[in-house]
Amino acid sequence: MEKPYVLASKPGGRDGIFEEFAAIIEKHFTIVCNEEFVKSNKQFADKIEAVFVWSCLPNTDRGLLQSLPNLKVVVNGGVGVDHLDIPLISSFGVKVANTPNVVDNATADLGMTLLLASARRLVDGYKIAMAPSHVPQSFMGCEVSGATLGIVGMGRIGYKIAQRARGFDMKVLYHNRNRRTEEEENTVGAQYCEKIDDLLRESDFVMLAVNLSPQTHKLIGKRELNLMKPTGTLVNISRGLVVDQDALVEALQKGVIHAAALDVTYPEPLPRDHPLLKLQNVLILPHIGTSTYQTTQNMVERMVTNALAALSGSPVPDEVKP
Repeated sequence: MEKPYVLASKPGGRDGIFEEFAAIIEKHFTIVCNEEFVKSNKQFADKIEAVFVWSCLPNTDRGLLQSLPNLKVVVNGGVGVDHLDIPLISSFGVKVANTPNVVDNATADLGMTLLLASARRLVDGYKIAMAPSHVPQSFMGCEVSGATLGIVGMGRIGYKIAQRARGFDMKVLYHNRNRRTEEEENTVGAQYCEKIDDLLRESDFVMLAVNLSPQTHKLIGKRELNLMKPTGTLVNISRGLVVDQDALVEALQKGVIHAAALDVTYPEPLPRDHPLLKLQNVLILPHIGTSTYQTTQNMVERMVTNALAALSGSPVPDEVKP
């Protein structure tokens, strides 16, 4: 029996699924590389029933959707789907799915890694160690144990961050659309802030763990940064556009806040002349929140599970509805 066809960026390519995980897909699907499809789409157009989006590619625009008459599902590798026009995709009768849950631990781990690395100035310490010299007396970091962490967005990832913060004896505040149950709060020792302003004023570290939506677009701007402590650090593991980047640059330059630690920016990567790259009080990573071997394997397996469900007419476990 012929396996169904899936359109995806070339495994092992710059924007493709890692080559070592291609076998997980090939067990159930015939992969049509996007580059190959562009050259000879007529050969595959009628066969492709699924599209796997990895690193925002292939671009599932109207032109692609119109060219795939038998397409049943678009599956995104990762949680964030802000790069997908879900109403447009759905208007073609095509389902959309993502891969939540499997990314939670890796992303929460990275959030704490950024917090700790920024607080204890690990990159600066590495540079000193690599260029033999004494450690200057001015080389001081910020205490993490006992500090106050404000989590903006207490979903799955935010909650796991709170679990980790408890291990550092941190006081945990959180702001969320919906308050957690008293039992959930007590389990991680978290206190609810109905107003984000209260969280910003009281926190030594503010960590952003929200989805990007019209409501969270530039959620943190000049006003919000001015509410933070001058000794405060902003950690962003959500999406770059959750923060007004120009306002962040100004706040860091003027000492409105102490530091920022970012796994996400806009665009990604930043232009090499971007002012954020010139600041000494910024730690930037290339959006690697889910980049562990186990999590990536789990993501690919979950993509296959969602696609197979859609093709069989079964309920799609991680369907994202418009």
